[in-house]
Amino acid sequence: MFDYLIVGAGFSGSVLAERLASVGNRVCLVDRRPHVGGNAYDRYDEHGILVHAYGPHIFHTNSERIYHYLSRFTDWRSYEHRVLAHVAGKHVPFPINADTLRALYGVQLDEAGVEAFYRERAERLQHVRTFEDAVVSKIGRSLYQTFIENYTRKQWGMAPDELDASIAARVPARTNRDDRYFTDTYQVMPLHGYTRMFERMLASRRILLLLQADYRDVKREIAHKHLIYTGPIDEYFGHCYGKLPYRSLRFEFATRDTERVQPAAVINHPGSEPYTRVTEFKWLTGQAHPKTSLVYEYPSADGDPYYPIPKAENAKLYREYKARADTLPNVSFIGRLGTYKYYNMDQCVGQALALFDRLRGTQVSPATVVAAE
Repeated sequence: MFDYLIVGAGFSGSVLAERLASVGNRVCLVDRRPHVGGNAYDRYDEHGILVHAYGPHIFHTNSERIYHYLSRFTDWRSYEHRVLAHVAGKHVPFPINADTLRALYGVQLDEAGVEAFYRERAERLQHVRTFEDAVVSKIGRSLYQTFIENYTRKQWGMAPDELDASIAARVPARTNRDDRYFTDTYQVMPLHGYTRMFERMLASRRILLLLQADYRDVKREIAHKHLIYTGPIDEYFGHCYGKLPYRSLRFEFATRDTERVQPAAVINHPGSEPYTRVTEFKWLTGQAHPKTSLVYEYPSADGDPYYPIPKAENAKLYREYKARADTLPNVSFIGRLGTYKYYNMDQCVGQALALFDRLRGTQVSPATVVAAE
């Protein structure tokens, strides 16, 4: 008899497994992939270069609690992420900032000047309903068409005016020359990679780890008191109300016989290329190696679920599943797939720590769908 059966060995499931085991619980952690770490899993390729198997994962957070918790399992490498966009035959900073405007328009502006530049071009809309509305009302249509429109079509497989306005928060525009992609207090990378961090996290003898194991195949054979489910909530219920739509990714890896190829870790491609971005991993890891490995990302409608698609009808369908989940005793749904929410890594950790606090403090009987910290 296990105290907890946890489905999914990514951030949410692994943090909960470690925390629950640390206070004496017996935990069985299952994942249908052959490795821990979920989408943050990294590995050494055939050339000995550390790569992220499911695209770049950059750790950043403003939470001291989350940073110090993960520091128990890894040393860190300081890393501030920078992204360039390939537009008009140039590599220019993204998010858009004062240097981006100088490179494209030849203008030298201070912060007040950049604010005025955006304000003069922003479209005044009575109602901001869609992602497109939110962006053009902030920076204007020209910048939107240059950096955002086609990238978004490729990323989501639909027109930007079909997407919810809420995701515009992930498209910042700066008024200064700050070219960092993130501005969080803690911006770091695990010194020896994410996989090593997860392995240390799950080293307790109170944790039984079952990889390449589908929950549906083992659930009747693993006696447990409480289930924590980090997989797709609609899959748990057999898609009884219909499938929640996700966007997936296809990755093409390449190795070049030179130390560096790109001028930054990530180059966004908002043009006609079929891929959205290209990542060169040695920028992220700091690894010294005579060769370099890159990955090209191709958004796809098929494949593993990565991104919940932000549309009102999808949110409505999720609420039907959540209502059913709330009737289940001793079941908790958590994580990006379990709550159909586009969380960053630190938010998944924060959500898991919050659920641990609740489980430790009370005997949870109704199903719990936990919001991010």
